[in-house]
Amino acid sequence: MTLNHIIPPGDFWIHEIKKGEHFRIVDLHGNQAVDTLFYNAKDYADRFSAQDTIREQRNIYLTTGTRLMSNFGTTLLTIVADTCGRHDTLGGACSNESNMVRYAIEKRHMHACRASFLKAIIDWPGLEKRDIPPNINFFMNVPVTPEGKLTFEDGISEPGKYVEMRAEIDVLALISNCPQLNNPCNGYNPTPVEVLIWA
Repeated sequence: MTLNHIIPPGDFWIHEIKKGEHFRIVDLHGNQAVDTLFYNAKDYADRFSAQDTIREQRNIYLTTGTRLMSNFGTTLLTIVADTCGRHDTLGGACSNESNMVRYAIEKRHMHACRASFLKAIIDWPGLEKRDIPPNINFFMNVPVTPEGKLTFEDGISEPGKYVEMRAEIDVLALISNCPQLNNPCNGYNPTPVEVLIWA
């Protein structure tokens, strides 16, 4: 095992994963959203693209066999195992502004995933605010209604469920373990997750 780390709820994690290594995210307690971004470790402008990933696989949800594509058409990682079965590409990251708009003006101060992403890159050379694109929400349940609206629902993940990826190139992973308390994406009770990397 190269790495085994627990990410507390509301915290961030940033780490490089080498080509060929396996990367697993474990939902330790169930019903926890894990906002995640990936970058080509040699060129941060080449980064995860929800649009390209959706177009290539013709599906808005991620699961085993999905290739996570970049805006340059690079396959960053491939999902090789998935015991949850659904991961969101549309809901995006919660932010202080969206907390205020969606829920109430007094919610603006509450911690959010976009704030975690920004904290993570402050001291990471080569990344800045404009380098944070729309992200993956692992384990998050965001159904699309027949009218085309997004709804945030209770998660379908359970304790111990995981998603495992193989890095197809050297990648940088950036995670915000979502602190959201205002919708059911974390069951109104954010919990820790585990990340593992091995050759």
